[in-house]
Amino acid sequence: MEWLLTLLVTFFAGMGAGLGTGFAGMSAAAVISPMLITFLDMDPYMAVGIALSSDVLASAVSAYTYGKNKNLDIKNGLIMMASVLTFTVVGSYIASLVTPATMGTFSVFMTFLLGIKFIVKPVMTTKESMGDIPAKKRALQSVICGVMIGFICGFVGAGGGMMMLLILTTVLGYELKTAVGTSVFIMTFTALTGAVSHFAIGSLPDWKVWGLCVLFTFLWARVAAVFANKAAPKTLNRATGIILVVLGIVIMLFTFLK
Repeated sequence: MEWLLTLLVTFFAGMGAGLGTGFAGMSAAAVISPMLITFLDMDPYMAVGIALSSDVLASAVSAYTYGKNKNLDIKNGLIMMASVLTFTVVGSYIASLVTPATMGTFSVFMTFLLGIKFIVKPVMTTKESMGDIPAKKRALQSVICGVMIGFICGFVGAGGGMMMLLILTTVLGYELKTAVGTSVFIMTFTALTGAVSHFAIGSLPDWKVWGLCVLFTFLWARVAAVFANKAAPKTLNRATGIILVVLGIVIMLFTFLK
């Protein structure tokens, strides 16, 4: 029965993580980590490493889909990514020094509240209005915000995607599809850096759990990204909001039931 439990946990973890990634650029660790910790009694540090690994392909296929539909800002995304990558390593190292109880809870409330935000106050910015922000100002904001996002992503393996989506839509004035596309583009590399850092500092993962999480997250992220790029802005805001609210509630239940 152990294999069945592993299959069910990784399937639903991958489904939640994939939908969150494809729709909202959310880090897979926000869903996968608490489920692996709660149901499979996995070490929190290893769970975050597996979750970040699952995020790599899921974010990559999502970024490809958004880029194919011209909803990806690579130029400004690269600026933010440089500072994000640097401080992901710093955050990952510090995470290895703290107690397990500190891990994996940071993004729970952020996911829920951000979902409410998209339902109540949808992002209706257009691509035309994005050009009104001066390039130098956007570049400076990207560097500063990237430092904070990278540290959080490396430290708890979660929250990076949510913070990026929030900052790209509110601070940098992106329209939603371009914000998600740019977010998953950056998360592809931050997740890879975070995963390598976790496994290098800690230990190698349970390969069975790792493989299943990567596969299921990848498949559901692809489905979500294709749907999101075809949806109208208002529909996408509502769908994104609902998914984030549901995932936020589920994650809270998993976290606190433990």
